[in-house]
Amino acid sequence: MRLKYLAHLGLILATGLLATFLPEVAQVKTGGAINPGDTAWLLTASGLVLLMTPGLSFFYGGMVRRKNIISTMLQSVVALGVVTVVWIAVGFSLCFGESIGGIIGNPLSFFMFRGVGTATHPDFSPTIPFALFALFQLKFAIITPALITGAFAERVKFSSYLVFMVLFSIFVYPPLAHMTWHPDGLLRNWGVLDFAGGTVVHISAGMAALAGSIYLGPRREQSHEAAHIPYVILGTGLLWFGWFGFNAGSSLAANETAVVAFLNTNTASAVAMLTWMFFERLRGRPASAMGACIGAVVGLVAITPAAGFVNIGASILIGFIASLVSNIALGVKQRSGVDDTLDVFPCHGLGGIVGMLLTAVFAKDVGLMYGETKTFLYHLLALVIVMVFCFSASYVLYMVSNYIKPLRVNEEEEKLGLDISQHGESV
Repeated sequence: MRLKYLAHLGLILATGLLATFLPEVAQVKTGGAINPGDTAWLLTASGLVLLMTPGLSFFYGGMVRRKNIISTMLQSVVALGVVTVVWIAVGFSLCFGESIGGIIGNPLSFFMFRGVGTATHPDFSPTIPFALFALFQLKFAIITPALITGAFAERVKFSSYLVFMVLFSIFVYPPLAHMTWHPDGLLRNWGVLDFAGGTVVHISAGMAALAGSIYLGPRREQSHEAAHIPYVILGTGLLWFGWFGFNAGSSLAANETAVVAFLNTNTASAVAMLTWMFFERLRGRPASAMGACIGAVVGLVAITPAAGFVNIGASILIGFIASLVSNIALGVKQRSGVDDTLDVFPCHGLGGIVGMLLTAVFAKDVGLMYGETKTFLYHLLALVIVMVFCFSASYVLYMVSNYIKPLRVNEEEEKLGLDISQHGESV
Protein backbone atom coordinates (compact mmCIF):
# COMPACT_ATOMS: atom_id res chain seq x y z
CA MET A 1 0.00 0.00 0.00
CA ARG A 2 2.79 2.42 0.93
CA LEU A 3 4.58 1.59 -2.32
CA LYS A 4 1.47 2.63 -4.26
CA TYR A 5 1.36 6.03 -2.58
CA LEU A 6 5.11 6.45 -3.03
CA ALA A 7 4.54 5.81 -6.73
CA HIS A 8 1.86 8.52 -6.79
CA LEU A 9 4.20 11.00 -5.14
CA GLY A 10 6.93 10.00 -7.56
CA LEU A 11 4.64 10.65 -10.52
CA ILE A 12 3.90 14.18 -9.29
CA LEU A 13 7.61 14.82 -8.75
CA ALA A 14 8.46 13.44 -12.20
CA THR A 15 5.85 15.72 -13.78
CA GLY A 16 7.43 18.75 -12.10
CA LEU A 17 10.91 17.73 -13.17
CA LEU A 18 9.73 17.15 -16.73
CA ALA A 19 8.15 20.59 -16.88
CA THR A 20 11.30 22.14 -15.40
CA PHE A 21 13.86 20.60 -17.69
CA LEU A 22 11.97 20.45 -20.98
CA PRO A 23 13.42 23.05 -23.34
CA GLU A 24 11.43 26.26 -23.49
CA VAL A 25 9.31 26.77 -26.58
CA ALA A 26 8.36 30.23 -27.79
CA GLN A 27 4.67 31.00 -28.06
CA VAL A 28 3.61 29.81 -31.50
CA LYS A 29 1.45 32.84 -32.33
CA THR A 30 1.37 36.31 -30.89
CA GLY A 31 -1.32 38.93 -31.27
CA GLY A 32 -1.48 42.62 -30.55
CA ALA A 33 -0.74 44.63 -27.45
CA ILE A 34 -2.06 43.64 -24.04
CA ASN A 35 -5.10 45.62 -22.89
CA PRO A 36 -4.73 46.35 -19.14
CA GLY A 37 -8.50 46.67 -18.57
CA ASP A 38 -9.29 43.36 -20.25
CA THR A 39 -6.46 41.67 -18.37
CA ALA A 40 -7.63 43.01 -15.01
CA TRP A 41 -11.17 41.84 -15.68
CA LEU A 42 -10.10 38.35 -16.78
CA LEU A 43 -7.86 37.98 -13.72
CA THR A 44 -10.89 38.85 -11.60
CA ALA A 45 -13.23 36.61 -13.60
CA SER A 46 -10.81 33.67 -13.27
CA GLY A 47 -10.86 34.09 -9.49
CA LEU A 48 -14.66 34.27 -9.50
CA VAL A 49 -14.97 31.05 -11.50
CA LEU A 50 -12.51 29.29 -9.20
CA LEU A 51 -14.66 30.36 -6.23
CA MET A 52 -17.59 28.47 -7.75
CA THR A 53 -16.02 25.10 -6.97
CA PRO A 54 -15.78 25.71 -3.19
CA GLY A 55 -19.28 27.21 -3.51
CA LEU A 56 -20.46 23.99 -5.14
CA SER A 57 -18.92 22.02 -2.28
CA PHE A 58 -21.09 23.91 0.23
CA PHE A 59 -24.14 23.59 -2.04
CA TYR A 60 -23.74 19.81 -2.29
CA GLY A 61 -22.36 19.31 1.23
CA GLY A 62 -25.43 20.80 2.85
CA MET A 63 -27.75 18.47 0.95
CA VAL A 64 -26.34 15.12 2.03
CA ARG A 65 -26.61 13.32 5.35
CA ARG A 66 -24.37 14.43 8.18
CA LYS A 67 -22.10 11.39 7.92
CA ASN A 68 -21.20 12.26 4.31
CA ILE A 69 -20.70 16.04 4.44
CA ILE A 70 -16.88 16.05 4.41
CA SER A 71 -16.64 13.43 1.68
CA THR A 72 -19.10 15.23 -0.55
CA MET A 73 -17.43 18.61 -0.10
CA LEU A 74 -13.95 17.18 -0.70
CA GLN A 75 -15.05 15.53 -3.93
CA SER A 76 -15.60 19.04 -5.30
CA VAL A 77 -12.59 20.76 -3.75
CA VAL A 78 -10.09 18.07 -4.75
CA ALA A 79 -10.85 18.83 -8.41
CA LEU A 80 -8.90 22.06 -7.93
CA GLY A 81 -5.78 19.96 -7.52
CA VAL A 82 -6.34 17.02 -9.85
CA VAL A 83 -7.69 18.86 -12.89
CA THR A 84 -5.05 21.60 -12.63
CA VAL A 85 -2.24 19.06 -13.01
CA VAL A 86 -4.01 17.27 -15.88
CA TRP A 87 -4.70 20.62 -17.56
CA ILE A 88 -1.06 21.73 -17.45
CA ALA A 89 0.22 18.38 -18.65
CA VAL A 90 -2.12 17.71 -21.55
CA GLY A 91 -5.66 18.99 -20.96
CA PHE A 92 -5.17 22.46 -22.39
CA SER A 93 -3.55 21.01 -25.51
CA LEU A 94 -6.43 18.61 -26.03
CA CYS A 95 -8.93 21.47 -25.76
CA PHE A 96 -7.14 24.27 -27.61
CA GLY A 97 -4.19 22.69 -29.41
CA GLU A 98 -3.87 22.36 -33.17
CA SER A 99 -7.15 20.88 -34.36
CA ILE A 100 -7.34 17.25 -35.41
CA GLY A 101 -10.40 16.96 -37.62
CA GLY A 102 -12.27 19.60 -35.64
CA ILE A 103 -12.79 17.03 -32.88
CA ILE A 104 -9.79 17.22 -30.55
CA GLY A 105 -6.59 19.19 -30.11
CA ASN A 106 -3.10 17.86 -30.66
CA PRO A 107 -1.85 16.78 -27.19
CA LEU A 108 1.65 17.95 -28.06
CA SER A 109 0.67 21.51 -29.05
CA PHE A 110 0.99 22.89 -25.52
CA PHE A 111 2.30 19.83 -23.68
CA MET A 112 3.30 20.84 -20.12
CA PHE A 113 2.21 24.41 -21.01
CA ARG A 114 5.12 24.82 -23.42
CA GLY A 115 4.39 27.78 -25.67
CA VAL A 116 1.75 29.18 -23.31
CA GLY A 117 3.22 32.56 -22.55
CA THR A 118 2.33 36.07 -21.48
CA ALA A 119 1.96 37.47 -25.00
CA THR A 120 -1.46 37.79 -26.57
CA HIS A 121 -2.75 35.17 -29.02
CA PRO A 122 -4.68 36.27 -32.14
CA ASP A 123 -7.07 33.31 -32.12
CA PHE A 124 -7.82 32.89 -28.41
CA SER A 125 -6.74 35.99 -26.49
CA PRO A 126 -6.13 39.01 -28.72
CA THR A 127 -6.04 41.51 -25.83
CA ILE A 128 -4.97 39.41 -22.81
CA PRO A 129 -1.98 37.14 -22.11
CA PHE A 130 -2.40 33.68 -23.59
CA ALA A 131 -1.51 32.14 -20.21
CA LEU A 132 -4.42 34.04 -18.63
CA PHE A 133 -6.79 32.61 -21.23
CA ALA A 134 -5.50 29.14 -20.36
CA LEU A 135 -6.03 29.78 -16.64
CA PHE A 136 -9.55 31.10 -17.20
CA GLN A 137 -10.47 28.02 -19.22
CA LEU A 138 -8.94 25.80 -16.53
CA LYS A 139 -11.59 26.89 -14.02
CA PHE A 140 -14.33 25.57 -16.32
CA ALA A 141 -12.54 22.23 -16.63
CA ILE A 142 -12.26 22.06 -12.82
CA ILE A 143 -15.92 22.54 -11.97
CA THR A 144 -17.27 20.11 -14.58
CA PRO A 145 -16.28 16.82 -12.87
CA ALA A 146 -17.12 18.41 -9.52
CA LEU A 147 -20.69 18.91 -10.74
CA ILE A 148 -20.97 15.21 -11.57
CA THR A 149 -20.25 14.14 -7.99
CA GLY A 150 -23.71 15.09 -6.78
CA ALA A 151 -25.16 12.16 -8.73
CA PHE A 152 -23.16 9.46 -6.95
CA ALA A 153 -22.74 11.15 -3.57
CA GLU A 154 -22.75 8.90 -0.48
CA ARG A 155 -21.61 5.71 -2.23
CA VAL A 156 -18.32 6.14 -4.16
CA LYS A 157 -14.78 5.37 -3.03
CA PHE A 158 -12.66 8.49 -3.00
CA SER A 159 -9.67 6.92 -4.74
CA SER A 160 -11.85 5.47 -7.50
CA TYR A 161 -13.48 8.84 -8.03
CA LEU A 162 -10.02 10.36 -8.58
CA VAL A 163 -9.38 7.82 -11.33
CA PHE A 164 -12.69 8.66 -13.01
CA MET A 165 -12.02 12.40 -12.75
CA VAL A 166 -8.67 12.06 -14.54
CA LEU A 167 -10.20 9.95 -17.30
CA PHE A 168 -13.14 12.33 -17.74
CA SER A 169 -10.80 15.32 -17.92
CA ILE A 170 -8.86 13.66 -20.74
CA PHE A 171 -11.47 11.81 -22.80
CA VAL A 172 -14.82 13.61 -22.39
CA TYR A 173 -14.33 17.27 -21.53
CA PRO A 174 -11.61 18.13 -24.11
CA PRO A 175 -13.48 16.99 -27.26
CA LEU A 176 -16.53 19.04 -26.21
CA ALA A 177 -14.47 22.13 -25.43
CA HIS A 178 -12.51 21.79 -28.67
CA MET A 179 -15.54 21.25 -30.91
CA THR A 180 -17.43 24.13 -29.30
CA TRP A 181 -14.81 26.82 -28.62
CA HIS A 182 -11.82 26.18 -30.88
CA PRO A 183 -11.86 28.27 -34.09
CA ASP A 184 -11.62 25.05 -36.11
CA GLY A 185 -14.03 23.10 -33.88
CA LEU A 186 -16.75 21.07 -35.58
CA LEU A 187 -19.72 22.46 -33.64
CA ARG A 188 -18.43 26.01 -33.76
CA ASN A 189 -18.17 25.85 -37.53
CA TRP A 190 -21.74 24.58 -37.66
CA GLY A 191 -22.75 27.80 -35.93
CA VAL A 192 -23.57 26.19 -32.57
CA LEU A 193 -23.64 28.88 -29.88
CA ASP A 194 -22.38 28.25 -26.36
CA PHE A 195 -21.33 31.50 -24.75
CA ALA A 196 -20.00 30.13 -21.46
CA GLY A 197 -20.43 26.38 -21.20
CA GLY A 198 -24.05 25.24 -21.29
CA THR A 199 -23.02 22.39 -23.59
CA VAL A 200 -19.39 21.94 -22.60
CA VAL A 201 -19.92 22.06 -18.83
CA HIS A 202 -23.54 21.48 -17.87
CA ILE A 203 -24.89 19.05 -20.46
CA SER A 204 -21.68 17.00 -20.23
CA ALA A 205 -21.88 16.92 -16.43
CA GLY A 206 -25.59 16.11 -16.51
CA MET A 207 -25.22 13.21 -18.93
CA ALA A 208 -22.20 11.85 -17.04
CA ALA A 209 -24.24 12.12 -13.83
CA LEU A 210 -27.10 10.15 -15.38
CA ALA A 211 -24.68 7.49 -16.59
CA GLY A 212 -23.10 7.26 -13.14
CA SER A 213 -26.43 6.97 -11.38
CA ILE A 214 -27.45 4.08 -13.62
CA TYR A 215 -24.08 2.32 -13.55
CA LEU A 216 -23.60 2.49 -9.78
CA GLY A 217 -27.19 1.74 -8.86
CA PRO A 218 -29.09 3.19 -5.90
CA ARG A 219 -27.80 3.77 -2.40
CA ARG A 220 -28.75 1.13 0.14
CA GLU A 221 -30.37 3.83 2.27
CA GLN A 222 -32.01 6.39 0.03
CA SER A 223 -32.56 9.44 2.19
CA HIS A 224 -33.04 13.02 1.04
CA GLU A 225 -32.73 14.59 4.46
CA ALA A 226 -30.41 17.58 4.13
CA ALA A 227 -27.89 17.84 6.93
CA HIS A 228 -27.25 21.58 6.82
CA ILE A 229 -29.49 23.84 4.74
CA PRO A 230 -27.50 26.99 5.69
CA TYR A 231 -24.59 25.40 3.78
CA VAL A 232 -26.87 25.14 0.74
CA ILE A 233 -27.78 28.83 1.03
CA LEU A 234 -24.11 29.79 1.41
CA GLY A 235 -23.16 27.65 -1.56
CA THR A 236 -25.88 29.25 -3.67
CA GLY A 237 -24.58 32.72 -2.84
CA LEU A 238 -21.03 31.75 -3.77
CA LEU A 239 -22.17 30.13 -7.00
CA TRP A 240 -24.29 33.13 -7.98
CA PHE A 241 -21.41 35.48 -7.23
CA GLY A 242 -18.86 33.34 -9.07
CA TRP A 243 -21.18 32.86 -12.04
CA PHE A 244 -20.66 36.50 -12.99
CA GLY A 245 -17.07 35.55 -13.79
CA PHE A 246 -18.25 32.35 -15.48
CA ASN A 247 -20.58 34.15 -17.90
CA ALA A 248 -19.48 37.79 -18.09
CA GLY A 249 -15.83 36.70 -18.16
CA SER A 250 -16.51 34.62 -21.26
CA SER A 251 -16.58 37.85 -23.27
CA LEU A 252 -12.77 37.74 -22.73
CA ALA A 253 -12.83 41.52 -22.51
CA ALA A 254 -14.14 44.35 -20.36
CA ASN A 255 -16.73 45.41 -22.90
CA GLU A 256 -20.45 45.75 -23.65
CA THR A 257 -20.87 42.00 -24.12
CA ALA A 258 -19.59 41.38 -20.60
CA VAL A 259 -22.19 43.79 -19.24
CA VAL A 260 -24.98 42.10 -21.22
CA ALA A 261 -23.89 38.67 -19.96
CA PHE A 262 -23.71 39.96 -16.38
CA LEU A 263 -27.20 41.45 -16.62
CA ASN A 264 -28.74 38.35 -18.20
CA THR A 265 -27.07 36.04 -15.67
CA ASN A 266 -28.46 37.89 -12.68
CA THR A 267 -31.92 38.27 -14.21
CA ALA A 268 -32.38 34.65 -15.27
CA SER A 269 -31.30 33.36 -11.87
CA ALA A 270 -33.64 35.73 -10.04
CA VAL A 271 -36.59 34.76 -12.22
CA ALA A 272 -35.85 31.03 -11.90
CA MET A 273 -35.66 31.29 -8.11
CA LEU A 274 -39.03 33.05 -7.88
CA THR A 275 -40.62 30.72 -10.42
CA TRP A 276 -39.53 27.68 -8.43
CA MET A 277 -40.94 29.05 -5.17
CA PHE A 278 -44.26 30.18 -6.66
CA PHE A 279 -44.71 26.92 -8.58
CA GLU A 280 -44.14 24.96 -5.36
CA ARG A 281 -46.78 27.07 -3.61
CA LEU A 282 -49.15 26.53 -6.55
CA ARG A 283 -48.77 22.79 -5.97
CA GLY A 284 -49.56 23.18 -2.29
CA ARG A 285 -46.00 22.88 -1.02
CA PRO A 286 -44.06 25.31 1.19
CA ALA A 287 -41.67 27.82 -0.38
CA SER A 288 -38.57 26.11 0.98
CA ALA A 289 -35.05 27.50 1.20
CA MET A 290 -33.80 24.40 -0.59
CA GLY A 291 -36.20 24.94 -3.46
CA ALA A 292 -35.30 28.62 -3.78
CA CYS A 293 -31.62 27.76 -3.97
CA ILE A 294 -32.11 24.97 -6.51
CA GLY A 295 -34.24 27.27 -8.64
CA ALA A 296 -31.59 29.99 -8.62
CA VAL A 297 -28.89 27.54 -9.74
CA VAL A 298 -31.12 26.16 -12.52
CA GLY A 299 -31.51 29.72 -13.82
CA LEU A 300 -27.75 30.22 -13.76
CA VAL A 301 -27.24 26.97 -15.66
CA ALA A 302 -29.86 27.73 -18.31
CA ILE A 303 -28.66 31.24 -19.13
CA THR A 304 -25.03 30.15 -19.46
CA PRO A 305 -25.05 29.24 -23.18
CA ALA A 306 -27.15 32.29 -24.05
CA ALA A 307 -25.74 34.97 -21.76
CA GLY A 308 -23.97 37.08 -24.36
CA PHE A 309 -26.34 36.37 -27.26
CA VAL A 310 -29.81 37.39 -25.98
CA ASN A 311 -31.60 40.41 -24.56
CA ILE A 312 -33.03 40.78 -21.06
CA GLY A 313 -36.53 39.72 -22.12
CA ALA A 314 -35.17 36.43 -23.38
CA SER A 315 -33.21 35.91 -20.13
CA ILE A 316 -36.49 36.22 -18.19
CA LEU A 317 -38.16 33.60 -20.38
CA ILE A 318 -35.14 31.28 -20.20
CA GLY A 319 -35.06 31.42 -16.40
CA PHE A 320 -38.83 30.89 -16.20
CA ILE A 321 -39.00 27.94 -18.62
CA ALA A 322 -35.91 26.17 -17.27
CA SER A 323 -37.15 26.42 -13.69
CA LEU A 324 -40.50 24.82 -14.57
CA VAL A 325 -38.90 22.06 -16.65
CA SER A 326 -36.39 21.12 -13.94
CA ASN A 327 -39.04 21.23 -11.20
CA ILE A 328 -41.32 18.88 -13.11
CA ALA A 329 -38.38 16.63 -14.01
CA LEU A 330 -37.53 16.20 -10.33
CA GLY A 331 -40.91 14.61 -9.75
CA VAL A 332 -40.42 12.29 -12.70
CA LYS A 333 -36.96 11.33 -11.47
CA GLN A 334 -38.24 10.43 -8.02
CA ARG A 335 -40.67 7.96 -9.59
CA SER A 336 -38.09 6.53 -12.00
CA GLY A 337 -35.99 4.61 -9.48
CA VAL A 338 -32.76 6.25 -10.71
CA ASP A 339 -30.81 7.41 -7.67
CA ASP A 340 -29.27 10.69 -8.82
CA THR A 341 -28.54 11.70 -5.23
CA LEU A 342 -28.50 15.48 -5.60
CA ASP A 343 -30.51 15.75 -8.83
CA VAL A 344 -27.63 16.68 -11.11
CA PHE A 345 -29.33 15.59 -14.33
CA PRO A 346 -32.72 17.26 -13.72
CA CYS A 347 -31.04 20.52 -12.70
CA HIS A 348 -27.72 20.82 -14.54
CA GLY A 349 -28.35 18.42 -17.41
CA LEU A 350 -31.87 19.56 -18.29
CA GLY A 351 -31.05 23.17 -17.39
CA GLY A 352 -28.20 23.06 -19.91
CA ILE A 353 -30.38 21.36 -22.54
CA VAL A 354 -33.18 23.92 -22.16
CA GLY A 355 -30.64 26.75 -22.24
CA MET A 356 -28.95 25.38 -25.36
CA LEU A 357 -32.22 25.07 -27.27
CA LEU A 358 -33.56 28.44 -26.15
CA THR A 359 -30.28 30.06 -27.16
CA ALA A 360 -31.08 28.97 -30.71
CA VAL A 361 -34.56 30.44 -30.32
CA PHE A 362 -33.66 33.85 -28.87
CA ALA A 363 -30.11 34.57 -30.13
CA LYS A 364 -30.01 37.97 -31.78
CA ASP A 365 -30.19 37.90 -35.58
CA VAL A 366 -29.68 34.11 -35.90
CA GLY A 367 -32.40 32.63 -33.68
CA LEU A 368 -35.87 31.32 -34.52
CA MET A 369 -37.40 34.51 -33.18
CA TYR A 370 -35.61 36.34 -35.97
CA GLY A 371 -36.87 33.99 -38.69
CA GLU A 372 -33.72 31.88 -38.95
CA THR A 373 -33.91 28.07 -38.74
CA LYS A 374 -30.31 27.02 -39.49
CA THR A 375 -28.99 27.73 -35.98
CA PHE A 376 -31.85 25.89 -34.29
CA LEU A 377 -31.52 22.81 -36.51
CA TYR A 378 -27.78 22.62 -35.92
CA HIS A 379 -28.39 22.99 -32.19
CA LEU A 380 -30.78 20.03 -32.31
CA LEU A 381 -28.21 17.93 -34.17
CA ALA A 382 -25.42 18.98 -31.81
CA LEU A 383 -27.60 18.23 -28.79
CA VAL A 384 -28.17 14.65 -29.92
CA ILE A 385 -24.46 14.13 -30.63
CA VAL A 386 -23.36 15.64 -27.31
CA MET A 387 -25.89 13.70 -25.24
CA VAL A 388 -25.06 10.36 -26.85
CA PHE A 389 -21.31 10.96 -26.67
CA CYS A 390 -21.28 12.16 -23.05
CA PHE A 391 -23.53 9.39 -21.76
CA SER A 392 -21.82 6.52 -23.59
CA ALA A 393 -18.26 7.75 -23.06
CA SER A 394 -18.87 8.42 -19.36
CA TYR A 395 -20.48 5.00 -18.91
CA VAL A 396 -17.41 3.38 -20.43
CA LEU A 397 -15.15 5.43 -18.16
CA TYR A 398 -17.12 4.27 -15.11
CA MET A 399 -16.53 0.69 -16.24
CA VAL A 400 -12.81 1.33 -16.75
CA SER A 401 -12.51 3.09 -13.38
CA ASN A 402 -14.34 0.23 -11.69
CA TYR A 403 -11.96 -2.24 -13.33
CA ILE A 404 -8.93 -0.31 -12.08
CA LYS A 405 -10.41 0.12 -8.61
CA PRO A 406 -13.98 -0.76 -7.54
CA LEU A 407 -16.14 2.36 -7.43
CA ARG A 408 -18.72 1.40 -4.81
CA VAL A 409 -18.01 1.34 -1.12
CA ASN A 410 -19.19 -1.82 0.62
CA GLU A 411 -22.37 -2.00 2.67
CA GLU A 412 -20.61 -1.48 6.00
CA GLU A 413 -18.68 1.57 4.73
CA GLU A 414 -21.83 3.12 3.28
CA LYS A 415 -23.72 2.57 6.53
CA LEU A 416 -20.87 4.07 8.57
CA GLY A 417 -20.66 7.05 6.24
CA LEU A 418 -17.99 8.11 3.78
CA ASP A 419 -16.51 10.74 6.09
CA ILE A 420 -15.23 8.06 8.47
CA SER A 421 -14.75 5.17 6.03
CA GLN A 422 -12.92 7.17 3.33
CA HIS A 423 -11.22 9.99 5.23
CA GLY A 424 -11.18 9.11 8.94
CA GLU A 425 -12.89 12.41 9.78
CA SER A 426 -16.29 13.54 10.98
CA VAL A 427 -18.23 16.78 11.29
